[in-house]
Amino acid sequence: MVVIRLTRGGAKKRPFYHVVATDKRNRRDGGNYIERLGYFNPIANGQELRLKLNRERISYWLGVGAAPSHRMVALLAEWDKQAS
Repeated sequence: MVVIRLTRGGAKKRPFYHVVATDKRNRRDGGNYIERLGYFNPIANGQELRLKLNRERISYWLGVGAAPSHRMVALLAEWDKQAS
């Protein structure tokens, strides 16, 4: 099953997450993902973007049956709120 979830990057105590489509059985930070769909920077400040998503590709993956993680559901709602 394909899921849309976050994979962690960044330095210690400076998290940075990539939004990826991956197989559910893969490890969170395993590096084996199908497609990178954007990023989430929880500690962004100033002019830095906190959230950037390729909404077209996310819609595609949701259309073919991919399941978003709980955190991704919240981020997608934030993205929709931000876009309008």
